[in-house]
Amino acid sequence: MRTVVVTDPPRADIESAQTLGEYGVATVHEALGRVGYLGPEFRPAWPGAKMGGTAVTVVCWPGDNLMIHVAVEQCRPGDVLVVATNSPSTDGLFGELFAGALRHRGVRGAVLASGVRDVADLREMGFPVWSRAISAQGSVKATAGAVNVPIVIGGQTIHPGDVVLGDDDGVTLVPRADVPRALTAAKARLDKEAATRAAFAEGELGLDRYGLRNRLPELGIEYVSYEEYVKGD
Repeated sequence: MRTVVVTDPPRADIESAQTLGEYGVATVHEALGRVGYLGPEFRPAWPGAKMGGTAVTVVCWPGDNLMIHVAVEQCRPGDVLVVATNSPSTDGLFGELFAGALRHRGVRGAVLASGVRDVADLREMGFPVWSRAISAQGSVKATAGAVNVPIVIGGQTIHPGDVVLGDDDGVTLVPRADVPRALTAAKARLDKEAATRAAFAEGELGLDRYGLRNRLPELGIEYVSYEEYVKGD
């Protein structure tokens, strides 16, 4: 790994990132064909957190948050700080002081493959953070890493400038080139869900709306009375 800081990576459109964040993780993930999700281990530090922004990527060593300090300077309004470690770590590399510095620069949130601490303060501030762990374990500032290079987190390769979304369902990625498609597909999915929601409110069953009823016999599912079921035993 080159110990570099890339200062000017291209970024996805900020307003598009915000719109995708409002659509939500599950909607965008499904709309793109169930890709990009970082997995269930990435949880928000506090309930109700939600954001969408462009990635500033960071590579740190376990237990060392030097490169987060370096990355803060590279953050612009609308960004999301995304931190990977070069081997597994749950140490609390990020807390309230970092959140304050990032908020001053207009950053919309942070995602860490390590741990986070100062959770009560983050909740009070309303600063959104997702991580693999909550840990009071402290860190040093000693080892060079990298900023704004491609990283792998949650099995997903994230490039600087990609869109990263987070809410109570977790975190998902939208590659920069896929943002226009994601906007169209997610809006269509929301419209479809709204129509389905209205149909369910009127009493329509999912069996009929999704065309499932005729498939049940093909799957070997039978309807029998209780008496028939008991006699069958």
